[in-house]
Amino acid sequence: MTADDPTGEATDLLQALIRNRCVNDGTPSSGQEMRSVETLDAYFRGPGVDMRRYEPIPGRGNLVLRIDGTDPSAPSLCLMGHIDVVPASDEGWRRDPFGGELVDGEVWGRGAIDMLGITATMAVAAKRLLREGWRSRGTLIYLAVADEEALGTYGAKWMVDEQWDAVRCDHLITEFGGARVPFGESAKLPIMVAEKGSHWVRLRVRGVPGHGSMPYRTENAVVTMAEVVRRIASYRPPAVLHDVWIRFIDGLDLPLVQRALLCTGPGLEAALGGMPIGVARMMHAATHTTFSPNIFHGGVKTNVVPDTAEAHVDVRTLPGVDGDAVRGMLKDAVGDLWGSVEIAEEGDNLATESPTDTPLWHALTRATERLVPGGTTVPFLVVGATDARFFRRKGVNCYGYGLFSERIPFNEFAAMFHGRNERVDQTSLRLMTELWEATAREVLG
Repeated sequence: MTADDPTGEATDLLQALIRNRCVNDGTPSSGQEMRSVETLDAYFRGPGVDMRRYEPIPGRGNLVLRIDGTDPSAPSLCLMGHIDVVPASDEGWRRDPFGGELVDGEVWGRGAIDMLGITATMAVAAKRLLREGWRSRGTLIYLAVADEEALGTYGAKWMVDEQWDAVRCDHLITEFGGARVPFGESAKLPIMVAEKGSHWVRLRVRGVPGHGSMPYRTENAVVTMAEVVRRIASYRPPAVLHDVWIRFIDGLDLPLVQRALLCTGPGLEAALGGMPIGVARMMHAATHTTFSPNIFHGGVKTNVVPDTAEAHVDVRTLPGVDGDAVRGMLKDAVGDLWGSVEIAEEGDNLATESPTDTPLWHALTRATERLVPGGTTVPFLVVGATDARFFRRKGVNCYGYGLFSERIPFNEFAAMFHGRNERVDQTSLRLMTELWEATAREVLG
Protein backbone atom coordinates (compact mmCIF):
# COMPACT_ATOMS: atom_id res chain seq x y z
CA MET A 1 0.00 0.00 0.00
CA THR A 2 1.15 3.54 -0.72
CA ALA A 3 1.00 6.37 1.78
CA ASP A 4 -2.12 7.67 0.00
CA ASP A 5 -3.84 4.26 -0.08
CA PRO A 6 -6.96 4.35 2.16
CA THR A 7 -7.23 0.56 2.49
CA GLY A 8 -5.57 0.19 5.90
CA GLU A 9 -7.50 3.05 7.45
CA ALA A 10 -10.83 1.75 6.12
CA THR A 11 -9.98 -1.76 7.34
CA ASP A 12 -9.14 -0.57 10.87
CA LEU A 13 -12.32 1.50 11.16
CA LEU A 14 -14.53 -1.31 9.83
CA GLN A 15 -13.00 -3.77 12.31
CA ALA A 16 -13.74 -1.38 15.17
CA LEU A 17 -17.37 -0.93 14.09
CA ILE A 18 -17.91 -4.70 13.82
CA ARG A 19 -16.38 -5.28 17.28
CA ASN A 20 -18.73 -2.69 18.82
CA ARG A 21 -21.57 -5.26 18.46
CA CYS A 22 -24.36 -2.75 17.88
CA VAL A 23 -26.92 -5.55 17.51
CA ASN A 24 -30.46 -4.37 16.84
CA ASP A 25 -33.10 -6.99 17.67
CA GLY A 26 -35.96 -4.56 17.24
CA THR A 27 -36.37 -3.68 20.92
CA PRO A 28 -35.80 -0.09 22.08
CA SER A 29 -32.95 -1.03 24.41
CA SER A 30 -30.97 -2.98 21.78
CA GLY A 31 -28.53 -1.53 19.25
CA GLN A 32 -26.66 0.72 21.66
CA GLU A 33 -25.22 2.53 18.66
CA MET A 34 -23.62 5.16 20.89
CA ARG A 35 -20.66 2.76 21.01
CA SER A 36 -20.01 3.34 17.32
CA VAL A 37 -20.88 7.03 17.59
CA GLU A 38 -18.03 7.25 20.13
CA THR A 39 -15.72 5.42 17.73
CA LEU A 40 -16.56 7.74 14.85
CA ASP A 41 -16.37 10.83 17.07
CA ALA A 42 -12.85 9.87 18.13
CA TYR A 43 -11.92 9.11 14.52
CA PHE A 44 -13.04 12.51 13.21
CA ARG A 45 -12.27 14.77 16.16
CA GLY A 46 -9.86 17.60 15.48
CA PRO A 47 -9.59 21.37 15.32
CA GLY A 48 -12.39 23.01 13.36
CA VAL A 49 -14.37 19.79 12.77
CA ASP A 50 -18.12 20.50 12.73
CA MET A 51 -19.64 17.42 14.31
CA ARG A 52 -22.64 16.73 16.53
CA ARG A 53 -24.19 13.70 18.24
CA TYR A 54 -27.91 13.01 18.63
CA GLU A 55 -29.36 10.51 21.12
CA PRO A 56 -33.17 10.18 20.83
CA ILE A 57 -33.26 7.68 23.72
CA PRO A 58 -30.38 6.46 25.90
CA GLY A 59 -27.87 4.45 23.91
CA ARG A 60 -29.42 4.95 20.48
CA GLY A 61 -27.00 7.37 18.83
CA ASN A 62 -26.61 9.24 15.55
CA LEU A 63 -23.71 11.39 14.37
CA VAL A 64 -23.61 14.26 11.86
CA LEU A 65 -20.40 15.70 10.44
CA ARG A 66 -20.58 18.69 8.11
CA ILE A 67 -18.05 20.24 5.74
CA ASP A 68 -19.85 23.44 4.85
CA GLY A 69 -19.51 24.80 1.35
CA THR A 70 -18.78 28.34 0.32
CA ASP A 71 -22.04 28.84 -1.59
CA PRO A 72 -25.32 28.27 0.29
CA SER A 73 -27.16 27.98 -3.04
CA ALA A 74 -24.92 25.15 -4.32
CA PRO A 75 -26.06 21.49 -4.19
CA SER A 76 -25.45 19.52 -1.00
CA LEU A 77 -24.59 15.83 -0.68
CA CYS A 78 -25.15 13.46 2.23
CA LEU A 79 -23.21 10.20 2.69
CA MET A 80 -25.39 8.13 5.02
CA GLY A 81 -24.55 4.80 6.64
CA HIS A 82 -26.21 2.91 9.44
CA ILE A 83 -24.21 1.60 12.38
CA ASP A 84 -26.57 -1.08 13.72
CA VAL A 85 -26.50 -4.72 12.61
CA VAL A 86 -28.86 -7.68 12.82
CA PRO A 87 -28.20 -10.47 15.33
CA ALA A 88 -25.76 -13.28 14.55
CA SER A 89 -24.99 -16.50 16.39
CA ASP A 90 -21.71 -18.39 16.13
CA GLU A 91 -23.48 -21.41 14.64
CA GLY A 92 -22.64 -21.91 10.98
CA TRP A 93 -20.01 -19.14 10.86
CA ARG A 94 -16.44 -19.99 9.96
CA ARG A 95 -15.20 -16.98 11.97
CA ASP A 96 -16.36 -15.07 15.03
CA PRO A 97 -19.23 -12.89 13.71
CA PHE A 98 -18.09 -10.02 15.93
CA GLY A 99 -14.35 -10.59 15.75
CA GLY A 100 -13.68 -8.29 12.80
CA GLU A 101 -10.88 -10.63 11.74
CA LEU A 102 -8.75 -9.82 8.71
CA VAL A 103 -8.13 -13.12 6.90
CA ASP A 104 -6.50 -13.35 3.48
CA GLY A 105 -7.50 -9.82 2.51
CA GLU A 106 -11.09 -10.08 3.78
CA VAL A 107 -12.69 -8.50 6.86
CA TRP A 108 -15.13 -10.92 8.49
CA GLY A 109 -18.06 -10.04 10.71
CA ARG A 110 -21.68 -9.07 11.02
CA GLY A 111 -22.23 -5.83 9.14
CA ALA A 112 -19.21 -6.10 6.85
CA ILE A 113 -21.60 -5.95 3.88
CA ASP A 114 -24.77 -4.64 5.54
CA MET A 115 -23.56 -1.92 5.82
CA LEU A 116 -20.61 -1.15 8.06
CA GLY A 117 -18.16 -1.47 5.16
CA ILE A 118 -19.92 1.36 3.35
CA THR A 119 -20.33 3.39 6.57
CA ALA A 120 -16.61 3.05 7.30
CA THR A 121 -15.43 3.94 3.79
CA MET A 122 -17.72 6.97 3.69
CA ALA A 123 -16.12 8.12 6.95
CA VAL A 124 -12.60 7.60 5.60
CA ALA A 125 -13.43 9.57 2.44
CA ALA A 126 -14.78 12.46 4.53
CA LYS A 127 -11.70 12.36 6.81
CA ARG A 128 -9.36 12.49 3.81
CA LEU A 129 -11.15 15.60 2.56
CA LEU A 130 -10.93 17.16 6.03
CA ARG A 131 -7.20 16.47 6.26
CA GLU A 132 -6.44 18.33 3.07
CA GLY A 133 -8.57 21.31 4.12
CA TRP A 134 -10.89 20.74 1.15
CA ARG A 135 -13.58 23.35 0.58
CA SER A 136 -16.19 23.13 -2.12
CA ARG A 137 -19.09 25.26 -3.25
CA GLY A 138 -21.61 22.74 -1.91
CA THR A 139 -21.89 21.20 1.57
CA LEU A 140 -20.90 17.62 2.37
CA ILE A 141 -22.72 15.84 5.21
CA TYR A 142 -21.61 12.55 6.73
CA LEU A 143 -24.47 10.90 8.61
CA ALA A 144 -24.16 7.75 10.73
CA VAL A 145 -27.56 6.54 11.93
CA ALA A 146 -29.02 4.07 14.38
CA ASP A 147 -31.90 1.64 14.02
CA GLU A 148 -31.98 1.02 10.27
CA GLU A 149 -32.38 -2.71 10.89
CA ALA A 150 -35.70 -2.11 12.63
CA LEU A 151 -37.80 0.81 11.36
CA GLY A 152 -35.42 3.76 11.61
CA THR A 153 -37.43 5.05 14.58
CA TYR A 154 -34.35 6.24 16.49
CA GLY A 155 -32.21 6.87 13.42
CA ALA A 156 -32.95 8.30 9.99
CA LYS A 157 -36.66 8.72 10.61
CA TRP A 158 -36.01 10.61 13.84
CA MET A 159 -33.35 12.79 12.21
CA VAL A 160 -35.67 13.69 9.31
CA ASP A 161 -38.66 14.33 11.59
CA GLU A 162 -36.89 16.07 14.47
CA GLN A 163 -33.57 17.45 13.16
CA TRP A 164 -34.23 18.14 9.49
CA ASP A 165 -32.06 21.26 9.36
CA ALA A 166 -29.05 19.18 10.45
CA VAL A 167 -29.44 16.68 7.58
CA ARG A 168 -31.22 18.68 4.87
CA CYS A 169 -29.61 17.91 1.51
CA ASP A 170 -30.22 17.77 -2.23
CA HIS A 171 -28.57 14.41 -2.92
CA LEU A 172 -27.95 11.35 -0.75
CA ILE A 173 -26.07 8.07 -1.10
CA THR A 174 -26.66 5.07 1.14
CA GLU A 175 -26.83 1.27 0.78
CA PHE A 176 -26.52 -0.80 -1.31
CA GLY A 177 -25.34 -1.43 -4.87
CA GLY A 178 -22.21 -1.84 -6.90
CA ALA A 179 -22.00 -5.66 -6.80
CA ARG A 180 -21.19 -6.87 -10.31
CA VAL A 181 -24.23 -8.39 -11.98
CA PRO A 182 -23.38 -11.74 -13.64
CA PHE A 183 -24.89 -10.87 -17.02
CA GLY A 184 -23.28 -9.63 -20.23
CA GLU A 185 -19.63 -9.30 -21.17
CA SER A 186 -18.49 -6.25 -19.18
CA ALA A 187 -18.91 -5.26 -15.52
CA LYS A 188 -22.38 -3.87 -14.86
CA LEU A 189 -22.75 -2.21 -11.47
CA PRO A 190 -26.28 -1.48 -10.24
CA ILE A 191 -27.16 1.83 -8.62
CA MET A 192 -30.31 1.47 -6.54
CA VAL A 193 -32.62 4.21 -7.76
CA ALA A 194 -35.74 2.80 -6.10
CA GLU A 195 -36.79 0.47 -3.32
CA LYS A 196 -39.74 -1.77 -2.76
CA GLY A 197 -42.33 -0.92 -0.19
CA SER A 198 -43.25 -3.05 2.79
CA HIS A 199 -46.69 -4.00 4.03
CA TRP A 200 -46.16 -6.09 7.14
CA VAL A 201 -49.44 -7.69 8.15
CA ARG A 202 -50.56 -9.70 11.19
CA LEU A 203 -53.39 -12.11 10.44
CA ARG A 204 -55.63 -13.82 13.01
CA VAL A 205 -58.06 -16.73 12.87
CA ARG A 206 -60.40 -17.87 15.61
CA GLY A 207 -61.58 -21.31 16.66
CA VAL A 208 -63.39 -22.91 19.59
CA PRO A 209 -61.44 -24.13 22.62
CA GLY A 210 -61.76 -27.70 23.77
CA HIS A 211 -59.91 -30.59 25.35
CA GLY A 212 -56.89 -31.78 23.39
CA SER A 213 -57.81 -35.41 24.06
CA MET A 214 -60.92 -35.09 21.89
CA PRO A 215 -59.82 -33.41 18.60
CA TYR A 216 -62.53 -34.95 16.40
CA ARG A 217 -64.36 -32.19 14.43
CA THR A 218 -62.96 -29.40 16.59
CA GLU A 219 -62.49 -25.86 15.28
CA ASN A 220 -58.73 -25.73 15.85
CA ALA A 221 -57.40 -22.22 15.09
CA VAL A 222 -53.83 -23.49 14.60
CA VAL A 223 -54.93 -26.01 11.98
CA THR A 224 -56.89 -23.35 10.09
CA MET A 225 -54.04 -20.85 10.26
CA ALA A 226 -51.56 -23.50 9.13
CA GLU A 227 -53.56 -23.91 5.93
CA VAL A 228 -53.80 -20.12 5.51
CA VAL A 229 -50.01 -19.86 5.86
CA ARG A 230 -49.45 -22.71 3.41
CA ARG A 231 -51.60 -20.98 0.80
CA ILE A 232 -49.88 -17.63 1.27
CA ALA A 233 -46.42 -19.24 1.07
CA SER A 234 -47.33 -20.95 -2.21
CA TYR A 235 -49.00 -17.87 -3.73
CA ARG A 236 -47.29 -16.68 -6.90
CA PRO A 237 -48.45 -13.30 -8.19
CA PRO A 238 -47.35 -12.61 -11.78
CA ALA A 239 -44.15 -10.76 -12.63
CA VAL A 240 -44.44 -7.01 -13.15
CA LEU A 241 -41.84 -5.71 -15.60
CA HIS A 242 -41.75 -2.12 -14.40
CA ASP A 243 -39.72 0.74 -15.86
CA VAL A 244 -36.67 0.26 -13.61
CA TRP A 245 -36.48 -3.43 -14.58
CA ILE A 246 -36.66 -2.63 -18.30
CA ARG A 247 -33.94 0.02 -17.97
CA PHE A 248 -31.84 -2.46 -15.99
CA ILE A 249 -32.13 -5.12 -18.71
CA ASP A 250 -31.47 -2.54 -21.45
CA GLY A 251 -28.27 -1.52 -19.66
CA LEU A 252 -26.85 -5.05 -19.60
CA ASP A 253 -26.14 -5.19 -23.36
CA LEU A 254 -27.48 -8.73 -23.58
CA PRO A 255 -27.98 -10.68 -26.81
CA LEU A 256 -31.36 -9.87 -28.35
CA VAL A 257 -32.86 -13.29 -27.58
CA GLN A 258 -31.83 -13.19 -23.92
CA ARG A 259 -33.06 -9.64 -23.55
CA ALA A 260 -36.43 -10.57 -25.05
CA LEU A 261 -36.66 -13.51 -22.65
CA LEU A 262 -36.10 -11.34 -19.57
CA CYS A 263 -38.57 -8.69 -20.76
CA THR A 264 -41.60 -10.99 -20.79
CA GLY A 265 -43.29 -12.50 -17.76
CA PRO A 266 -43.19 -16.15 -18.90
CA GLY A 267 -39.63 -15.77 -20.19
CA LEU A 268 -38.44 -14.31 -16.90
CA GLU A 269 -40.10 -17.07 -14.88
CA ALA A 270 -38.38 -19.68 -17.04
CA ALA A 271 -35.00 -17.94 -16.77
CA LEU A 272 -35.16 -17.74 -12.96
CA GLY A 273 -35.01 -21.52 -12.71
CA GLY A 274 -31.59 -21.61 -14.39
CA MET A 275 -29.96 -18.86 -12.33
CA PRO A 276 -27.77 -19.41 -9.24
CA ILE A 277 -30.04 -19.27 -6.21
CA GLY A 278 -28.73 -15.97 -4.82
CA VAL A 279 -29.14 -14.26 -8.19
CA ALA A 280 -32.56 -15.83 -8.76
CA ARG A 281 -33.87 -14.65 -5.40
CA MET A 282 -32.75 -11.09 -6.12
CA MET A 283 -34.19 -11.03 -9.64
CA HIS A 284 -37.46 -12.61 -8.52
CA ALA A 285 -37.86 -10.10 -5.70
CA ALA A 286 -37.15 -7.23 -8.08
CA THR A 287 -40.07 -8.18 -10.32
CA HIS A 288 -42.70 -9.54 -7.92
CA THR A 289 -44.64 -8.42 -4.90
CA THR A 290 -43.58 -11.09 -2.41
CA PHE A 291 -45.27 -12.75 0.57
CA SER A 292 -43.20 -14.43 3.29
CA PRO A 293 -45.01 -15.81 6.40
CA ASN A 294 -42.28 -15.54 9.03
CA ILE A 295 -43.91 -15.75 12.48
CA PHE A 296 -46.67 -18.09 13.70
CA HIS A 297 -48.30 -18.05 17.15
CA GLY A 298 -51.13 -20.22 18.46
CA GLY A 299 -52.31 -22.11 21.49
CA VAL A 300 -51.71 -21.77 25.21
CA LYS A 301 -51.27 -25.39 26.42
CA THR A 302 -50.60 -28.77 24.88
CA ASN A 303 -53.93 -30.25 26.03
CA VAL A 304 -56.12 -27.28 24.98
CA VAL A 305 -57.53 -26.93 21.47
CA PRO A 306 -56.48 -23.36 20.52
CA ASP A 307 -59.16 -20.77 19.95
CA THR A 308 -56.84 -18.20 18.26
CA ALA A 309 -53.77 -18.28 16.05
CA GLU A 310 -51.79 -15.51 14.40
CA ALA A 311 -49.31 -15.27 11.56
CA HIS A 312 -47.05 -12.35 10.65
CA VAL A 313 -46.46 -11.97 6.91
CA ASP A 314 -43.65 -9.88 5.42
CA VAL A 315 -45.10 -8.41 2.23
CA ARG A 316 -42.76 -6.43 -0.05
CA THR A 317 -44.48 -4.35 -2.69
CA LEU A 318 -43.46 -3.12 -6.11
CA PRO A 319 -43.94 0.52 -7.14
CA GLY A 320 -47.64 1.30 -7.52
CA VAL A 321 -48.83 -1.45 -5.16
CA ASP A 322 -50.73 -0.08 -2.14
CA GLY A 323 -52.59 -1.55 0.81
CA ASP A 324 -55.78 -2.19 -1.14
CA ALA A 325 -53.81 -4.16 -3.73
CA VAL A 326 -52.05 -6.20 -1.02
CA ARG A 327 -55.34 -7.10 0.64
CA GLY A 328 -56.71 -8.13 -2.74
CA MET A 329 -53.74 -10.43 -3.33
CA LEU A 330 -54.05 -11.93 0.15
CA LYS A 331 -57.70 -12.66 -0.54
CA ASP A 332 -56.74 -14.37 -3.79
CA ALA A 333 -54.07 -16.39 -2.02
CA VAL A 334 -56.23 -17.55 0.89
CA GLY A 335 -59.30 -18.28 -1.23
CA ASP A 336 -62.35 -19.76 0.52
CA LEU A 337 -60.74 -19.36 3.96
CA TRP A 338 -60.50 -15.57 3.65
CA GLY A 339 -63.80 -15.15 5.51
CA SER A 340 -62.17 -16.77 8.55
CA VAL A 341 -59.20 -14.36 8.55
CA GLU A 342 -58.98 -11.07 10.44
CA ILE A 343 -56.35 -8.45 9.69
CA ALA A 344 -55.17 -7.69 13.20
CA GLU A 345 -52.47 -5.19 12.24
CA GLU A 346 -50.91 -3.80 9.08
CA GLY A 347 -48.54 -1.05 8.01
CA ASP A 348 -48.31 0.46 4.55
CA ASN A 349 -44.86 1.73 3.55
CA LEU A 350 -45.08 2.53 -0.15
CA ALA A 351 -42.25 2.02 -2.63
CA THR A 352 -40.09 5.05 -3.50
CA GLU A 353 -38.04 6.00 -6.56
CA SER A 354 -35.57 8.67 -7.73
CA PRO A 355 -34.78 9.86 -11.28
CA THR A 356 -31.55 8.89 -13.04
CA ASP A 357 -30.85 11.99 -15.13
CA THR A 358 -29.20 13.84 -12.25
CA PRO A 359 -25.73 15.24 -11.45
CA LEU A 360 -25.26 12.52 -8.81
CA TRP A 361 -26.05 9.68 -11.23
CA HIS A 362 -23.61 11.04 -13.78
CA ALA A 363 -20.89 11.61 -11.17
CA LEU A 364 -21.23 8.07 -9.81
CA THR A 365 -21.14 6.68 -13.34
CA ARG A 366 -18.02 8.62 -14.31
CA ALA A 367 -16.23 7.65 -11.09
CA THR A 368 -17.18 4.01 -11.62
CA GLU A 369 -15.86 4.00 -15.17
CA ARG A 370 -12.53 5.39 -13.95
CA LEU A 371 -12.19 2.94 -11.08
CA VAL A 372 -13.48 -0.18 -12.89
CA PRO A 373 -12.08 -0.21 -16.44
CA GLY A 374 -14.76 -1.39 -18.84
CA GLY A 375 -17.45 -1.14 -16.16
CA THR A 376 -20.53 1.03 -16.12
CA THR A 377 -23.66 1.59 -14.06
CA VAL A 378 -27.22 0.30 -14.49
CA PRO A 379 -30.36 1.22 -12.52
CA PHE A 380 -31.92 -1.32 -10.18
CA LEU A 381 -34.17 -1.33 -7.12
CA VAL A 382 -33.53 -2.41 -3.55
CA VAL A 383 -35.77 -5.37 -2.75
CA GLY A 384 -35.75 -4.64 0.98
CA ALA A 385 -36.07 -1.30 2.75
CA THR A 386 -33.42 1.34 3.43
CA ASP A 387 -33.31 4.68 5.18
CA ALA A 388 -33.41 6.40 1.78
CA ARG A 389 -37.21 6.30 1.88
CA PHE A 390 -37.39 8.95 4.60
CA PHE A 391 -35.30 11.36 2.52
CA ARG A 392 -37.05 10.63 -0.79
CA ARG A 393 -40.33 11.63 0.83
CA LYS A 394 -38.73 15.01 1.59
CA GLY A 395 -37.81 15.48 -2.07
CA VAL A 396 -34.16 14.37 -1.81
CA ASN A 397 -32.60 12.54 -4.75
CA CYS A 398 -31.37 9.26 -3.21
CA TYR A 399 -29.34 6.33 -4.51
CA GLY A 400 -28.02 3.15 -2.96
CA TYR A 401 -24.52 2.29 -4.12
CA GLY A 402 -21.12 0.87 -3.29
CA LEU A 403 -18.31 -0.49 -5.43
CA PHE A 404 -17.35 -4.11 -4.93
CA SER A 405 -14.54 -6.04 -6.54
CA GLU A 406 -14.91 -9.37 -8.33
CA ARG A 407 -13.44 -11.30 -5.42
CA ILE A 408 -16.79 -12.30 -3.90
CA PRO A 409 -19.22 -13.56 -6.59
CA PHE A 410 -22.67 -11.97 -6.77
CA ASN A 411 -24.36 -15.19 -5.68
CA GLU A 412 -22.34 -15.26 -2.43
CA PHE A 413 -22.69 -11.50 -1.97
CA ALA A 414 -26.49 -11.67 -2.06
CA ALA A 415 -26.57 -14.58 0.42
CA MET A 416 -24.54 -12.71 3.05
CA PHE A 417 -27.23 -10.12 3.83
CA HIS A 418 -28.51 -11.17 7.28
CA GLY A 419 -26.82 -14.52 6.56
CA ARG A 420 -23.71 -16.36 7.67
CA ASN A 421 -20.03 -15.73 6.96
CA GLU A 422 -20.52 -12.06 6.11
CA ARG A 423 -17.31 -10.44 4.91
CA VAL A 424 -15.89 -7.83 2.54
CA ASP A 425 -12.56 -7.73 0.77
CA GLN A 426 -10.04 -4.93 1.14
CA THR A 427 -10.02 -4.12 -2.58
CA SER A 428 -13.71 -3.26 -2.27
CA LEU A 429 -12.97 -1.03 0.73
CA ARG A 430 -10.38 0.87 -1.31
CA LEU A 431 -12.68 1.20 -4.33
CA MET A 432 -15.54 2.54 -2.23
CA THR A 433 -13.40 5.07 -0.39
CA GLU A 434 -12.08 6.41 -3.69
CA LEU A 435 -15.60 6.41 -5.15
CA TRP A 436 -17.08 8.54 -2.35
CA GLU A 437 -14.20 11.00 -2.46
CA ALA A 438 -14.34 11.42 -6.25
CA THR A 439 -18.12 11.77 -6.22
CA ALA A 440 -18.08 14.44 -3.51
CA ARG A 441 -15.49 16.46 -5.42
CA GLU A 442 -17.51 16.37 -8.64
CA VAL A 443 -21.02 16.92 -7.26
CA LEU A 444 -20.06 19.68 -4.84
CA GLY A 445 -17.60 21.53 -7.08
